[in-house]
Amino acid sequence: MNRIRLVVLVALTLLLSGCGVNNIPTYEEKVKAGWSDVQNQYQRRADLIPNLVETVKGYAQQEKDVLTSVVEARAKATQMQLPPDILNNPEAFKKYQDSQAQLSSALARLLAVVENYPDLKSNQNFLALQSQLEGTENRIAVARRDYIEAVRVYNTELKTFPGRIWASLLYSDAKPAETFTVEDKVLQAPKVDFSKKPTTSTGQ
Repeated sequence: MNRIRLVVLVALTLLLSGCGVNNIPTYEEKVKAGWSDVQNQYQRRADLIPNLVETVKGYAQQEKDVLTSVVEARAKATQMQLPPDILNNPEAFKKYQDSQAQLSSALARLLAVVENYPDLKSNQNFLALQSQLEGTENRIAVARRDYIEAVRVYNTELKTFPGRIWASLLYSDAKPAETFTVEDKVLQAPKVDFSKKPTTSTGQ
């Protein structure tokens, strides 16, 4: 009798696994992992900014407004307190993505200003920082893409059969995850062509 029960139990386990009973927690973990990667890449970018600002300041102190906007945008993005439920909190998620988009915009303006300073553009420290920044922006784009795809799969599972059944029976606390709505082009690495000569030059 015990052997029969064991066989039935194993058969039921295999049957349930085949029906996707574990899909929801599996997909949810992928969403969390993707979100962690996004945050790591944003932090990597934030860590580069202080040195970048100081380098530019050494050549372009008169660009105070642009430099200040970058510093302030970085502070807003890094000091933002994220609630534990941010992935299921539309308002908090939007505030987070907006703050990161503002930082991207401020950095783009800073790099555009650099065009007016040929000495800065040839500075080795700046070139190294600019290269690292561009690489980080590219990693941000990839991390965002992977996160968006993980959310799509997870949210689809919650809305479709048999995922809806398992959600109602076993995972009643599972909620759809928020995703980015800002266009990908907003977070693409700023394009700065160092081969072009600036149209104007203010010098030091």
